[in-house]
Amino acid sequence: MKNNRRKREAKIRKLEKLKPIYPCVAGVDVGATELYVCVPEDRDVKPVRVFQTFTGELHRIAAWLKQCGVTSVAMESTGIYWIPLYEVLEEAGFEVRLVNAREAKNLPGRKSDVLDCQWIQQLHSYGLLGASFRPSKEIVALRSLVRHRDRLIEGRAAHIQHMQKGAASHERAIGQWNSRHYRCDRIAYRAGDRRRADRSGDSGGVS
Repeated sequence: MKNNRRKREAKIRKLEKLKPIYPCVAGVDVGATELYVCVPEDRDVKPVRVFQTFTGELHRIAAWLKQCGVTSVAMESTGIYWIPLYEVLEEAGFEVRLVNAREAKNLPGRKSDVLDCQWIQQLHSYGLLGASFRPSKEIVALRSLVRHRDRLIEGRAAHIQHMQKGAASHERAIGQWNSRHYRCDRIAYRAGDRRRADRSGDSGGVS
C-alpha cells in the first residue's frame, strides 16, 4: 500500500505557469479616428503606439509591425472601421485574426490600468482568442457587388418616381411658358390691329 501511494505521489507534477504560445503577435484597438497598436514589450521601446485612420498611417502600422518581427495581428470587429486596416495588413502578409469584442472583454483577469490593445495582445499571445469567419477576397468582392445590385433594385421605384416628378414639373414649366407667350402674341396682334385701324381711318379722312 505504501509503495502504491508513493508511486501515485511521484506521478503528480506541479503545474507550470501559463506561457505565451505565440510570442510574435500584436493587438489592435480599432476606433473611428485612432488606432491603438500594441506589440510585445521586448520588441520596441514604445510597445504601444497611436495611429490615425488615414491610408498612409495604415501602411505605417504595417511597416512598424514588420520592424518589430510581428507575424500575427488580432483586432476587434468594431463596426466597419476594422476593414481598411484588415485589408492593408492582409496584403502585407500578416495573419490577421478578427476577434469578437464581447469575447475579448468578457474574459476575467484583466487589470483596470491596461489598455484594450494590450489586453488583446496578451490574450492573443496565450492563444485565447478565436478568429471570426472572414471569407476570401473573391467572395468579399462578389458579395459587395451583389449587395450593390440589391440596393439599386430596391431603389429603382424611388428613382422612377423622381424621374416622373421631374418630367411633370418640366411639362408644367413648358405649359406656363407657352401660355405667357400666347398672351403676349395676342396682345401684340390686337395692338397691331388697332394701329392698322387708326391708319386706315386717317387715310379715309384725307381723301
